[in-house]
Amino acid sequence: MKILVTGSRGFVGRNLIESLKAIKEGKNKTRPKLSITEIFQYDRDTDPAFLEESCKNADFVFHLAGVNRPESPSEFMEGNYGPASELLRLLKKHHNPCPVMLSSSIQASLVGRYEGSEYGKSKLAGEKLFREYGRETGARVLIYRFPNLFGKWCRPNYNSVVATFCHGVANGLECRVHDRNTELELVYIDDLVEEMLNGLEGHEHRCEYEGLNGKEKADGAYCFVPVSEKKTLGEILDLLKGFHATPETFEIPVLLPGSFVKKLYSTYLSYLPEEGVCYPLKKKEDGRGIFAEMVKTPNCGQVSINIIRPGQVRGEHWHHSKWEMFLVVSGHGLVQERRMGTDEKGEAYPVMEFEVTGEQLRVVRMLPGYTHNIANRSLVEDLVMVIWANEVFNPSFPDTYYERVEH
Repeated sequence: MKILVTGSRGFVGRNLIESLKAIKEGKNKTRPKLSITEIFQYDRDTDPAFLEESCKNADFVFHLAGVNRPESPSEFMEGNYGPASELLRLLKKHHNPCPVMLSSSIQASLVGRYEGSEYGKSKLAGEKLFREYGRETGARVLIYRFPNLFGKWCRPNYNSVVATFCHGVANGLECRVHDRNTELELVYIDDLVEEMLNGLEGHEHRCEYEGLNGKEKADGAYCFVPVSEKKTLGEILDLLKGFHATPETFEIPVLLPGSFVKKLYSTYLSYLPEEGVCYPLKKKEDGRGIFAEMVKTPNCGQVSINIIRPGQVRGEHWHHSKWEMFLVVSGHGLVQERRMGTDEKGEAYPVMEFEVTGEQLRVVRMLPGYTHNIANRSLVEDLVMVIWANEVFNPSFPDTYYERVEH
């Protein structure tokens, strides 16, 4: 299959192109029935002759080209309707009735705050043009009215408030919000690209619109992305500020699969400047070695790093409910655990011992109600380990009690 993408260097175009390339090159095997042989990339400064040749040979067209913020509102029609008209003219010229997808906008509804929008009018004109083209040629036409989009590579201070906020917070700039309660419908770029690939394979989601609301309908005139979120500007900005504080707090929010928070966090990270990509941990150091917290989560505990000097021992304590997982990644150590109290004979419970090395990569669980330690058995090399605990350390209730493993 040969695919033409217009507007290939825009936000959506760049993400789509990379996904198409991954499929073409066999790196993405999630769509085994989709065979891509060529990807024609067309943008505003590409030779027009290339567009004509691509329209002649394409098996599918993603039309993403257009303008969002021209110098004059009068240029919307020229920048949006014009390229759409030229594309369809060339397809007709070469008698190519391949499927065509149009990137439109919810502003084309011209209702509510979009009433009178020149941008919306130009998009609506493009929709009508594509529908007429479909009736005339029999080509399969996919018209998507996109709401607010967000994700990596979106240009800040242009047409996405999420991109503007992400860039501002990541770079320590002031972000002004006139009304924190303003609600947006948001679609994540990965969800959008997945739906576009659905359309490429012939199983797009279709709907009809009543004002701003789309209702799913198998034979609807429009297409839509089935995954979207409605969030206020205040919610978005507060989340981003929390993400920005991670180097100080080490706190990561709950990142449920498919959740808005997970998608927004990934988006935020893509806007970090070089100096924000790397940050130091807060070390607690003594003669035994170094301890540093790395990640804290509200529902999945925390991850820490422990470096034990040669011949030293750390731990010698137990917990009522807290439990941990020790993983030695470098060095040679011995983990010991002993159940607290005595058995039915009044004798201390036996000590369990686990020899661990960086070569083995074995996880040892520190059980609730068992005092435990770990000793560096080398006299020359540091022992380096990763610790996961099921709860974030609370200094007000540490649930940590000193007790030597061996009496």
